[in-house]
Amino acid sequence: MVFHSIWIVGSSRSGKTSRLIEQFSIWLQNRKQIYELFYTKRAKLQASTYIPQSELLQQAKPGILVLAANDDNRRELGDKIVTSTQGKYPVRVRTPLGFFQDEVILFWPLLIELLHLKAHFPVRLRPETEQELATKLWRSQLDEDTLKLAGVNEYRFVRRILDLMQLAAYSGTPCEEIAGILQTSLEENSGNLKPEFMADLLVDWRNWCLERGFLTYGIITELYTQYLLKNKDYQQHLANRYQAVLADDVDEYPGMVRDLLELLLDQGAVGAFSYNPDGGVRLGLGADPDYLAGLGRRCQVEALSGFALDSLADRLAAPMVGSLSSPMVMSDLPAVVQSIQTTSRSQLLRQTAEFIGHAINSGLVAAEEVAIIAPGLDAIARYTIVEILSKQNITVESLNDQRPLISSPVIRALLTMLALVYPGLGRLVDRDAVAEMLVVLSRKAESSETPAALSPNIDPVRAGLIADYCFVPHPEHPNLLPVKTFERWDRIGYAATTAYTEILQWIEKQRSQQELRLIPSPISLLDRAIQNFLWNGSNLPYEQLAALRELLETAQHYWEIETRLKQTLANAPEANHHLTNTTIAEFIQLLRRGTITANPYPLRSIGKHRKAVTLATIFQYRANRKSHRWHFWLDTGSPLWAKGGAATLFGAPFFLQDRLGQPWTAEDERLAEETRLQRILHDLLSRVSQRLYLCHSDLAVNGQEQLGPLLQLVHACIPLDVKESIGV
Repeated sequence: MVFHSIWIVGSSRSGKTSRLIEQFSIWLQNRKQIYELFYTKRAKLQASTYIPQSELLQQAKPGILVLAANDDNRRELGDKIVTSTQGKYPVRVRTPLGFFQDEVILFWPLLIELLHLKAHFPVRLRPETEQELATKLWRSQLDEDTLKLAGVNEYRFVRRILDLMQLAAYSGTPCEEIAGILQTSLEENSGNLKPEFMADLLVDWRNWCLERGFLTYGIITELYTQYLLKNKDYQQHLANRYQAVLADDVDEYPGMVRDLLELLLDQGAVGAFSYNPDGGVRLGLGADPDYLAGLGRRCQVEALSGFALDSLADRLAAPMVGSLSSPMVMSDLPAVVQSIQTTSRSQLLRQTAEFIGHAINSGLVAAEEVAIIAPGLDAIARYTIVEILSKQNITVESLNDQRPLISSPVIRALLTMLALVYPGLGRLVDRDAVAEMLVVLSRKAESSETPAALSPNIDPVRAGLIADYCFVPHPEHPNLLPVKTFERWDRIGYAATTAYTEILQWIEKQRSQQELRLIPSPISLLDRAIQNFLWNGSNLPYEQLAALRELLETAQHYWEIETRLKQTLANAPEANHHLTNTTIAEFIQLLRRGTITANPYPLRSIGKHRKAVTLATIFQYRANRKSHRWHFWLDTGSPLWAKGGAATLFGAPFFLQDRLGQPWTAEDERLAEETRLQRILHDLLSRVSQRLYLCHSDLAVNGQEQLGPLLQLVHACIPLDVKESIGV
């Protein structure tokens, strides 16, 4: 049997992933032939050492590299492969960036030798830590004139430059060449900062990180593409480990992943790749689908014709997409498409949620068969929809709802407790924070009680009284006094007094242990507080547990970075003590800025999917490969639909391989938005099977009239009278 690399092309839900898994099973059934074929190809490519046939057959278990677009797809693809093969072949699915990180850490000794680095074990920086450290490094060069010239604040400017490094690495461009690309790309915007200035900042940042063993996503990608992938020894190791490669949704991959895949094919590996012309969800965020499409010329193409059989794309894609280019010839849409139209957005949110609730409670559709999709979801929209549906006992699940960690009262209470135990943090504590801490930390229950049964022993009113009379603010040593300091302490009540006394005694105990250096780190103190006040043998709600886990993971990472930084400073105990308190203050302020969200690993709960209405942005919904019977497209008249529900990173078009370094004009932007909107329509219509509701309000949340590119679709379908439908 002759094995050819295959290139599977098809629209959303056309069976591409199933075909890949089928090919994976075929490889396993013929693994000896694949290994022999690989050995024959390698022998032709280079003078290889002869391996006896008997030994060859003993080794005949080909290594297969399996790649997926993102973490959610990675886990689902891994589960499907294990189910299909009945677990006979252990497989580890990786994202491209996850694979780069594993390889950089695995071959770190080789990189130390190539780059003459200090022999530090590498530590990966989280994006929020990367932002903070880069800001400190560059702050002396980021004066007011510089930021005024850039037209953004300090936070946005630093993030923009760091994103440039990652985009350049994704395209295979080294840091030193970024200035040249920006010079040609930004030539029309002479008012912007000099490209050499931004490139110099990035080179300084990269060198500073490498000296300390810090790795960011951008640095990881650059190390892999510029050094490992071009190294002959590494190429030999790579070829020996993988004789086959399977990659799903390559239209979502960075451009330089093609270099990796072509290297494997050149060295004799066989490949199977799936590509969605209507995909490109991450275009503008680092993906380069057009460049990856060129890989198909090396493969045997399998085109999966048509749209998914149970989708509306077959009936609606042509007229809807055609209306974008010829709005004057727009005809009426079929009856499966209806519109919900109101004047204000608040009316739209209420009517949409009420109609969904009525349809679910009437048995027309199940909650898990409904999706609400919007180009952007603000807090008001989320709250309104969740509140209305929750009152009807309908659960709403927000996809990747990245709420700031500081939005959780439990997290705020623990940070207040930290500021009360460690000295020098009094400016981070106020009366309201202390009152909230007392309420949260007094929620204790017996192990037999359920989370819903937990109630605070100190209610907000009593907590406010205690904070008014017993909290003593101080910049260095803020303090809590005994409850009898309050003249009418008897009005507090026995339960609240007992709970407050317990909290006060616990804080005093931790203070004394901190003075004696008996608390190893603030992480230990956080863990003690969680065990004593929050856990107490009870089962916490999943959302609260996720927030606590993310807090501990973030704190662990933050102090790991502090430990590494200490190695470059004087080791005097006074310096370390000052550094610890300063680091705690910076940690609290980092969380309060809202840059960290509660998304610990794993991101999904174990077990069956919840019976809940899905609420998502366009980007989140497409990236998670969801599909439902009913779709509600919220804010259909918004101009944000042309943006795809995700902001394009600054400089992203400059680093696409087919236009590397070329200027990005207004006409280019217009064509890109038209193409993106066509892909969105094809993709979303492939993911709905029964009904589509276009939800439009004349006025946006800011009061401006909505005249987006999809407005003509709203006028071309049957308007729905919500009040009549729900019998009001």
